Amino acid sequence: MTELTTAQPAGTPTWIDLGIPDLDRAMTFYGALFGWEFEVGPEETGRYTMCLLRGLPVAAIMPNPDPAATDFWWNVYFATDDCDATAVRAESAGGSLPTPPTDVMQYGRMAIVKDPSGGQFGLWQAGAHVGSQIVNEPNALLRNDLVTAKPDVAREFYASVFGYSVVRNPDLPDLDFTFLQRPDGHEIGGVLGDPGAETPRWGTLFQVDDADAAARHAAEAGGSASEPTDMIYGRLVDITDPFGTRFQVGSPKKS
Repeated sequence: MTELTTAQPAGTPTWIDLGIPDLDRAMTFYGALFGWEFEVGPEETGRYTMCLLRGLPVAAIMPNPDPAATDFWWNVYFATDDCDATAVRAESAGGSLPTPPTDVMQYGRMAIVKDPSGGQFGLWQAGAHVGSQIVNEPNALLRNDLVTAKPDVAREFYASVFGYSVVRNPDLPDLDFTFLQRPDGHEIGGVLGDPGAETPRWGTLFQVDDADAAARHAAEAGGSASEPTDMIYGRLVDITDPFGTRFQVGSPKKS
């Protein structure tokens, strides 16, 4: 088990959230898929709802503040010790700030950044909220990878902003894929070049005990799922929730 009580090192994916049209339907779907419980926030916080595993926050969902929105995705936030300074670096490296640094009550300080390849992510400087308190175990966040048609632009940007090393992956020689590593050598995710990626996006992969069972649960709960497939690192399923949000789940390969 990986339970966290302090903020993750700078540059590490530390939190994910999702804005959707129907909070009750989302809780039914994600509760059935991951066994999450939910702590619904008050109206003054937009009903920002904590998704709980063993009573600890692993993610959040909320009603989308834009009633006309039709495109939904899990937004990943990267840990930072200084949200303002990281935002300045992001702009200097060619990014933009759809949401400039702002305080979130006593919980922390955040910003939303769009990289020059078009990928969007958040920054999170922890206060009372350190981020996901369970990671890298079933029904919690496992990893995030950026899929973009401009991978070289993205790699240069993230290396400049977070000090990542960009490391080629010898296990996938047929793909334009590189790992991103923190200065201490810890891998935080990767960048996949895909010329057909019309909408650059950070993907979200949740760990599960059984990818095949997760695919069935997703379909039974009103979503859809691809056929499970084996790849070098495990067994993967592409999931689409009832609102069109796409993400992946993964488990160890079946023996």
